[in-house]
Amino acid sequence: MKNPLIAALALATATALTAADPASSLKLVKLWETEPLLKTPESVLFDSASTQLYVSNIDGKTPWTSDARGSIGKVALDGKILSAEWVTGLDNPKGLGLHAGKLYVADMTHVVVIDVAKAAILEKIAIAGAERLNDITIDSAGIVYVSDSKTGKVHTLTDGKPATLLENLKDVNGLLAQDGILYVLADSSLFERSKDGRLSKIADGMEGGVDGVVKLTDGSFVVSGWQGVIYHVAASGDKTQLLDSRPAIQTADIGGDPATRTIYVPTFFANTVAAYRIE
Repeated sequence: MKNPLIAALALATATALTAADPASSLKLVKLWETEPLLKTPESVLFDSASTQLYVSNIDGKTPWTSDARGSIGKVALDGKILSAEWVTGLDNPKGLGLHAGKLYVADMTHVVVIDVAKAAILEKIAIAGAERLNDITIDSAGIVYVSDSKTGKVHTLTDGKPATLLENLKDVNGLLAQDGILYVLADSSLFERSKDGRLSKIADGMEGGVDGVVKLTDGSFVVSGWQGVIYHVAASGDKTQLLDSRPAIQTADIGGDPATRTIYVPTFFANTVAAYRIE
């Protein structure tokens, strides 16, 4: 999530995002949109086990205010809001990750750990030197990766112990750990960190403040830009702009179900989550 370039709030009843490249063979088909009862939703996480969505609510006038108003909501896969504020007591929650019954939340300078079964905060892990923690991803071994957009770093948590993995990444944000690879969004680009630690660029030139990334089963990616842009990025690096809703609707840290090619979009100031299928 990036600092807003446009201060006006979007209307909750704003129209659906429209295709920006009608010549493309791909399109997004809107499936549903929640009622505008969420509270500045920044990130959406799809949970295949419980077949529901977790949503981080900033609930603040600015994207980076620590005011203890933040919360986590839950949304059903048909768009019904199960709980707008399922867990409260967070400062400015953004990226989400799920592992072994625990939900991990990037919350300014801490990673908050929530017991899903109890709907209770277990601990808040401080990340030394952190200023604006943003996205989270967790690999199959349970290692947590969290980006700091202000300091340009990516940190890890291994058994609760923080360490710094990457540095000097301009505007680093979205993360995705999959099959031993870490995908990183930074400086309008999508990078791949290989198993041996090499960082290489997959695609660049994406507008809108790159924010969330989902990898589809065919090896391609869907990337959101906070200001209101969504891209499809082929494994080759070729990119297509699927949607452009600027300036009315933001498209923050997207989540997705690769099996059904469904993308879940938090609309930030519009206070909804919308679901789209890639066709």
